Amino acid sequence: MTLLPIIDASACSTTAGETASTAPLILPIESASPRRGTFAMVSLGCPKNLVDSERMLGLLRDDGWQLVREPQGSDLVIINTCAFIDASRQESYGAVKEMLELKKAGGTRGVIVSGCLAERQKEKLFDELPGIDSVIGVFSRDEITRAAERLIGGLGEQRGVFRPAPATALDDSGRMRVTPRHMAYLKISEGCDRTCTFCAIPKMRGKHATKPIQDVLREARELAADGVKELVVVAQDTTYYGIDLYGEPRLVELLDELEKVDGIEWIRLMYLYPIYFSDRLIGKIATSKKIIPYLDMPLQHANDAVLKRMHRRVARGPTEELLGKLRSQIPGLVLRTTFITGFPGETAAQFADLLGFVQQWKFERAGVFTYSLEPDTPAAKLDGHMEEDVKVSRRDELMRAQQVIAHDHARKQVGKTHDVIIDRQSDERKDVWIGRTKSDAPDIDCVVYVTAAGSERKTLCGKILPVEMVASSGYDLAGVPAGA
Repeated sequence: MTLLPIIDASACSTTAGETASTAPLILPIESASPRRGTFAMVSLGCPKNLVDSERMLGLLRDDGWQLVREPQGSDLVIINTCAFIDASRQESYGAVKEMLELKKAGGTRGVIVSGCLAERQKEKLFDELPGIDSVIGVFSRDEITRAAERLIGGLGEQRGVFRPAPATALDDSGRMRVTPRHMAYLKISEGCDRTCTFCAIPKMRGKHATKPIQDVLREARELAADGVKELVVVAQDTTYYGIDLYGEPRLVELLDELEKVDGIEWIRLMYLYPIYFSDRLIGKIATSKKIIPYLDMPLQHANDAVLKRMHRRVARGPTEELLGKLRSQIPGLVLRTTFITGFPGETAAQFADLLGFVQQWKFERAGVFTYSLEPDTPAAKLDGHMEEDVKVSRRDELMRAQQVIAHDHARKQVGKTHDVIIDRQSDERKDVWIGRTKSDAPDIDCVVYVTAAGSERKTLCGKILPVEMVASSGYDLAGVPAGA
């Protein structure tokens, strides 16, 4: 469980005292005078959920609430939950229980639960976890200030706030960001129209809802004015962008406009479904000066029979054709993907197909998950569910194969020079900085340790530096500024 930070004197971070388009304002905690009260927040789950947390933080800040680092002694605690798979649900339940124990001990006055678990369970949460004061669904997140006011105002009855999924994605402007100042997530749509049999996201996040291009651009300009250099574009299904609103995919048109935003230097694309990956889109990525050659494309499996049971609506042949195009047409491309092992009915031979596929295509970045049985999804009713140890054994075998590929890729970078965006200073050595190449998405990929002699008394955070790679250690790299 991670509590969102309140104040960080490092130039790497946005602070609780700043608003969009303003310079950092760092205040000691004890000097603040909240008009309404204090709150702590726990944010769980994916970057899309983090955007929701940042939006709620901004609304509460603008309404006069003060974010504090620790829940002990706060007026209320908000837990923005995840419910994607069983492990994330258990983490969310654990975080809520911990905060309820704090409330019971007098450490806080109230507990508000929001996000995907709230949307999935709705009022059931009041029965499952007595003591919760408010439950706020995914599409009711902008009601957070009213829920906080009711709680502090002594309106003690438990209350659930749920709205239907909107026709277009919610407004994410006016956020109080907790990411490093120089990078931000940009959510371009909400929900998903896919019918993958293993996934409960459509039940929690609704059908796909595109955010209009002009709204995305307004948010991007706001982020750029606040110091953002790297935009990480996220959605449930990025390549589907625009179909529900404009009648056709409009990701290329959106990228055309995002490239024009002053101050943005890197545009990173995440969650790209293989369908609707057009030649125009490939050409756009290949020729862009801002869209970096890093693509996150979750594939989940490679065996056609398993893909059919997953209802992925893709097959291995067309996927390999697409991968071939991407590799041949986009210079320096790095591919990230994810796979599921132990899907119901997956045979040893079908898993061997997946293993061979990974070894053949040598994805630079990959994650592997065991199948998680999700209630009320079609896959829950399939035959062939297997024991957890089989799923884990296959995951571990696939990850061992992927580790060989990833470590080899890292070794091949030694001696090369790559642009590195610096995220933070090392805690151990003040002349060492931690950053990422274009090949590394925040929090999920590798890092580069940059030794910059004489940099102890100045900040390199947010700078993009050419760095010569001098060593590799597993997935990670070490380097020095080029010419040093």
